[in-house]
Amino acid sequence: MATKTWQVNTLERELADGYVKKVIYRVIGEDGTYKFRATGEVNLPKPDTLVPYADLDEGTVLTWIKAKLDADKAGTVAAIEAAVEKGVNEQK
Repeated sequence: MATKTWQVNTLERELADGYVKKVIYRVIGEDGTYKFRATGEVNLPKPDTLVPYADLDEGTVLTWIKAKLDADKAGTVAAIEAAVEKGVNEQK
C-alpha cells in the first residue's frame, strides 16, 4: 500500500481581492523506492467571505480541493488515490 501525499503546486488568484480561483495540485504515491505522481487542477467558486491570501495554508487549500473534487464527481478523491496506487503497483 502506497503512502499518498497531497500537495498544492500553484495558486491562481485575482490580485484585486486575493480570491483563489484555480489550484493546481499533485498527489504523490510512494512505496519504498516506487513512486507515482498525479497532477490536476480545480477551479474554485468565489465564496461569500474570502480568506485573506496571506492567511492561507496548504491544509486549508487542500480541504477546498478535496471538497470540490468530491462535489463534482468528475475526479473524486478516492478515484485519484486509487489511480496513484495503481501507478505505484504497476512499477513493482
